[in-house]
Amino acid sequence: MKRVILLSTLILSQFGTSQLLKTDGQKIINDKGENIQLRGLGLGGWMLQEGYMLKTADFAGPQHKIKEKITELIGEDGMKDFYKAYLKNGITRQDIDFLAKAGFNSVRLPMHYDLYTFPIEKEPVKGQNTWLEEGFKMTDNLLKWCAANKIYLILDLHAAPGGQGNDVNISDNDKTKPSLWESIENQKKTIALWKKLAERYKDEPWIGGYDLINEPNINFTGKNPNGTDEMSNAPLWKLQKDITAAIRETDKKHIIFIEGNGWGNNYNGLIPIWDSNMVFSFHKYWNYNNDETIRSILDLRTKHNMPIWLGETGENSNVWFTELIQLLDRHNIGYAFWPMKKIDNIAGITNVKITPEYEKLLNYWKNGGEKPSKDYATKALMKIAENYKFSNVEIKNDVIDAMFRQVNEDSTKPFKNHQAPGKVFASDYDLGRMGSAYLDKDFVNLWVSDPKKRSEWNSGQQMRNDGVDIYLCHDSISNSYYVGKTEAEEWLQYTIDTKFEKNYSFSIRYAGKNDGGIRLEDASGKLLAKVSLPSTGGDENWKTVSIKNVPLKKGTNKIRLHFESGGSNLNYFEIQ
Repeated sequence: MKRVILLSTLILSQFGTSQLLKTDGQKIINDKGENIQLRGLGLGGWMLQEGYMLKTADFAGPQHKIKEKITELIGEDGMKDFYKAYLKNGITRQDIDFLAKAGFNSVRLPMHYDLYTFPIEKEPVKGQNTWLEEGFKMTDNLLKWCAANKIYLILDLHAAPGGQGNDVNISDNDKTKPSLWESIENQKKTIALWKKLAERYKDEPWIGGYDLINEPNINFTGKNPNGTDEMSNAPLWKLQKDITAAIRETDKKHIIFIEGNGWGNNYNGLIPIWDSNMVFSFHKYWNYNNDETIRSILDLRTKHNMPIWLGETGENSNVWFTELIQLLDRHNIGYAFWPMKKIDNIAGITNVKITPEYEKLLNYWKNGGEKPSKDYATKALMKIAENYKFSNVEIKNDVIDAMFRQVNEDSTKPFKNHQAPGKVFASDYDLGRMGSAYLDKDFVNLWVSDPKKRSEWNSGQQMRNDGVDIYLCHDSISNSYYVGKTEAEEWLQYTIDTKFEKNYSFSIRYAGKNDGGIRLEDASGKLLAKVSLPSTGGDENWKTVSIKNVPLKKGTNKIRLHFESGGSNLNYFEIQ
């Protein structure tokens, strides 16, 4: 016993004893009593894949279906080799170092239970639990990297035994087997897993807490305490209470995060609060960033005098990200954005680059046709696994800028170092808020109930996550992108440095089906020049027009290109 106590003391002293989180009324604080607003990122797509992250959603949404598709092409052993490489590369020390440097102080780990224990139907002895080292070692390593960077790790059971809801993608729910709610064995395994995790991490101060069940979404039957037929959620509250009791047998310290039904937001029938160190978690997607959209969770915080945490959010534009964080800051609400990595995306802080070979696999899976050879498919999949390495992903600095700098200031920063004379590509406009760095009329997605009505912000879905519409460009000279779908009075700003105060000529490379025009102004609105852009007959029938005698001052110039009418696409302009 003495040796165990000494070891625990050593662990605590190694990482410092003043960091452990706990609740204090409606706040989360550390041991010094300091308010801690969790600014986090969810490591979605690592331990658990959802189809949309790998671009397989049209034919394979839950992870077990994705594995079936891969096995069909490269066999069971090949599939296991792919996932071994995928898990090894998905999150590394470099990723966590990067998150800390970017400004995040926490990460949320979406766990798949099958990395820690067998499914109930595969247990050698019915009703017992076999523990697998893979998931625990992955978590150990992640915690080590988080502790080294002094950021918190929140454990999130994203795929519970059997699956916790009707949305099969988010929990890898297999409808041919009993769900979490249909099986007492699955519930017992869930409780046992949390107890095992608590035993392992009870003395770790950089564990931020335990997020018990991610996004339950099931239609429970029964009555509320007031006798109405409204969904009571009684099984959800009972299971989370039972999990808490099992954790508290060994871990009296760490925060318990509970989630309501309906993807974390339905707290109907909530029973009396059963723990003194507990936080309500809610999720928020695709709606307005105002007090009304979070009123119910704010009321819950006040009623129960407990903290609230936005455990998952994202998948929207930079404008939405900035406005959301400003809203959360006003109410002292922590958050975890979603996700860390996915293939061919603009809305995350990193992008995993797709390959033509992988696109061929996707096309075969979706449309059929000639089956790729095992060798071809293996190489294509292993290349994707390699692209998940941090050294191979594309960092989305515009997203990071929107989440941190733009929350507090409306100034702009150069996206690239533009010099005059020189060529400036249209998609390399300044970093900054809308209204400061650019103006675009479709800049956010506010639809959730009907996917067909969800609006795009960057309709081309290329390069950047602002409202500006960026498409792949096939001109003879390009940076691979052009700005399109322009509308009247939209504009883009560019910071351009010059060595001399003089007049310059601007050669503008553009295309468009309709006649248009551009005004060149400085940031104060002073007109510098204007030019007509006659129709070129097509979206990528590129032509060049020139403007002469554009005055630029020595040093830094902020130039705005205003579109006087819609429809003109812009590749680049060259200053001579």
